[in-house]
Amino acid sequence: MHELVTSNTVDQQVPSADAVRTALAGVEDPEIHKPITELGMVKDISVGADGHVKVEVYLTIAGCPLREKITSDVTEAVTALDGVREVSVELDVMSEEQRAELRRSLRGDATEPVIPFAQPESLTRVYCVASGKGGVGKSSVTVNLAAAMAERGLSVGVVDADIYGHSVPRMLGVHSKPAKVDTMIMPPQSHGVKVISIGMFTPGNTPVVWRGPMLHRALQQFLSDVFWGDLDILLLDLPPGTGDIAISVAQLIPNAELLVVTTPQQAAAEVAERAGAIALQTRQRIAGVIENMSFMEMPDGSKMELFGSGGGQIVADSLTKSVGSQVPLLGQVPLDQRLRESSDDGTPMVLSEPEAPASVVLRDAASQLSTRARGLAGRMLSVTPAGS
Repeated sequence: MHELVTSNTVDQQVPSADAVRTALAGVEDPEIHKPITELGMVKDISVGADGHVKVEVYLTIAGCPLREKITSDVTEAVTALDGVREVSVELDVMSEEQRAELRRSLRGDATEPVIPFAQPESLTRVYCVASGKGGVGKSSVTVNLAAAMAERGLSVGVVDADIYGHSVPRMLGVHSKPAKVDTMIMPPQSHGVKVISIGMFTPGNTPVVWRGPMLHRALQQFLSDVFWGDLDILLLDLPPGTGDIAISVAQLIPNAELLVVTTPQQAAAEVAERAGAIALQTRQRIAGVIENMSFMEMPDGSKMELFGSGGGQIVADSLTKSVGSQVPLLGQVPLDQRLRESSDDGTPMVLSEPEAPASVVLRDAASQLSTRARGLAGRMLSVTPAGS
């Protein structure tokens, strides 16, 4: 496999191989986001007296979907050196032993799966986006929050934990499959967001027919076998209700925070309260409530409340009373046909229509979740009032 790129510069003294290697230290693997020199991907460097530099690069897997990106970045970095007249990049593929060594360098020698987000030293904020019932727009809220956070410059990942009703890949426009390096899974990216979903491992639109233990194991693999890198924020799109996945998340990532999505409808709010109240048993923090489909803005400027009003505030107030500290209503997202259309098209509305009222609310909620300092707000305290 050989790819040649030629560039002309003024005739100067040619660079040393060490200078070329130093330049390559600025080239990152697009999936792992670490320098290719650090990952052992530079196989060989040769510099000719005529200024022709040949760089041999190991790909982690055969058929790497980002091979052209790697070739382009290597060429650009080396071409920038004085005295380089021509750059050729030759691609090879790592052996099984090299991939195993790469995995060990990134994840350590642990034989048992380790969930990095559950470790005491983890700085990743984990949000579990929950709802009491389906159809409230939980997934669309999740992908728009993720895209808005990534646009702010944060490193963001999304786990589509709704195993039966997975929809996140389509909403983020992800069509590629995860790559595998030894036992490590590399998640696809879209709009700056890393994504993993069971839908990436099933053929077509095949349904997933699993029971509790298999669901738990799938979630554990998404959290431990996937190489997420240094994430600032991880969002988990949970299935509706308080079933197996919600319980597994609490066990696997006890420091995860709940973000409850509801609609203004009273019946939906009552169900959403139950989804949030699981924090009373798991002792998870409740980050807040987002009310979706709050109203429709009419041409004359009035608001039509198709699903009633007040559901989000009712849930926030109820959870505040239950946990004993303030649970905020982070935003009320108006109904907008473009929110549905953007989800179908694979480009979150916060990116395609950033000035739309729904986008403004979602971007503000993303800002609150990105910048809010850690504290006791929303967490149930293990204290008992003293008797009088």
